[in-house]
Amino acid sequence: MKNTFLTWFLLVSPIVSQGQNKAMQESVTITSQNGPNQITTGENGQISVNVNAKDILKYKKAGLVRYADFGAKGDGKTDDIDAITATHAVANLHGLRVKADDGATYYISGKERTAVIRTDTDFGKAAFIIDDTEVQNRNASVFTVGSAHKSFKLEKVTALKRNQKKLDASLPGPCLITVTNANVKQYIRFGLNQNNGSSQTDIFVVDKNGNIDPNAPIIWDFDQITEITALPIDEKPLKITGGRFTTIANRAESRYTYYNRNIAVRCSNVTIDGLEHRITGEGDHGAPYGGFINIGDCSYVTVKNAVLTGHKTYSTIGTAGKPVNMGTYDLSVNRALNVSFVNCSQTNDINDSKFWGILGSNFCKNLLYDNCTLSRFDAHQGVANATIRNSTLGHMGVNAIGSGMLLIENSTIRGRSIVNLRSDYGSTWQGELVIRNCVFVPSGGKPATASLISGSYSGQHDFGYTCYMPERITIENLRIDDSSHPENYRGPAIFNNFNPEMTDDTYQEKFPYVKTKEVIVGNVTTTSGKKLRTSDNPFMFKDVVVRAK
Repeated sequence: MKNTFLTWFLLVSPIVSQGQNKAMQESVTITSQNGPNQITTGENGQISVNVNAKDILKYKKAGLVRYADFGAKGDGKTDDIDAITATHAVANLHGLRVKADDGATYYISGKERTAVIRTDTDFGKAAFIIDDTEVQNRNASVFTVGSAHKSFKLEKVTALKRNQKKLDASLPGPCLITVTNANVKQYIRFGLNQNNGSSQTDIFVVDKNGNIDPNAPIIWDFDQITEITALPIDEKPLKITGGRFTTIANRAESRYTYYNRNIAVRCSNVTIDGLEHRITGEGDHGAPYGGFINIGDCSYVTVKNAVLTGHKTYSTIGTAGKPVNMGTYDLSVNRALNVSFVNCSQTNDINDSKFWGILGSNFCKNLLYDNCTLSRFDAHQGVANATIRNSTLGHMGVNAIGSGMLLIENSTIRGRSIVNLRSDYGSTWQGELVIRNCVFVPSGGKPATASLISGSYSGQHDFGYTCYMPERITIENLRIDDSSHPENYRGPAIFNNFNPEMTDDTYQEKFPYVKTKEVIVGNVTTTSGKKLRTSDNPFMFKDVVVRAK
């Protein structure tokens, strides 16, 4: 048989997690020659894979390829990452599914190697041990679910308006649009992790005619654009199932050097079903993690039936020169739209404050928790529209800033408040808040003065945008279990004291806060028997209309 040579280069997308990771590119060369399947590694670390032509026919007939076909031992000791990477490269080239062996335990060392997934993958009941004790590149994902498309620049689009309906551009099909104005800074963080902000950015979906999806509208005016790109959306659904992953935690110094040894999703229309992730080896120090499932630069992603693990909380010195607990995540979503977490839970106690809240997100739209039992929902640098339903949230509760509709229904919240509007980003929500058919257990049942909505705003810091409280708040069918409370407890408040210094008209805000116009309340009951109040700061909220439903 005449020898055939095939070469395919796998491009791994830039990792986006807490702003720590850098772009990484890796290539795999595939050849088809007589002889056995074989993997060789060059001096530059690149993999070359030879696939016997007869084996290719066999894999195509079966419609799948296994890690063992390329030498994976699955014994829990031998480093299988090269075999795993090669298997996915061959599967991607020939459009084959990948199947792990149910009885196998695949050991993955700290070598800088990323397996790119572009076809349906069944991890099944196989175990994967990811050893982070000695890592060559903490920013190199173990798996990247990568798009088959490449992004391209839209040179002719020079400005955008909030809620604009159509993009004037010629597109090959539905695309994910990412736009930046580096000359405008927003989310200028305040507090122990203060910073100079992020470049104005937005992300949205358009169809082939440039019509913008009205469910995820443009949220900013862009008077100038320094970069705008379009990424064609992968319309064929991709599914990843099963897998029992265990991370042996890093032992690095406790600093903001995020580890991203994870599954990075950079492709639209992806479902991850039935994955489990556990953590072992956490000691008295370690660097934080940027999310084992790390979703970014994509749309229409669902994670369901997953079992996850909260990471141990470590502290360091923040940018303000004072000790601060570091955020560390098992779930991370950045610059992504229409992301759902369905029937997800975690292995450790959602009320145990030794473990950090499990989700962090930035620059997202349309996030959903449905039937989840997790320690936290969090939107740092803004979410447009978020829904939490049929869920139980633990000690860190709901933390968010953003816009649109924030809906919490049929859920139990065990945080300090039902919703904490993050003070480090201006306690801002430009839109509506609805709390319906919920149970609130302040501070998980510890003695506490209950407030439904918390935040802090001095009016003296420029966050890069006008800060709003929800224009309208609807609270109906809420049960507050405030049986544990201090002796001087006066009953639950709708708002905590956002600014203790604002007690009369002499206080002047340099950057005025746009406060809530009305609160609609219906059927709120308390275990203490005390009535719902507006706030401990009646002056600040004197113009808020509270009316019965």
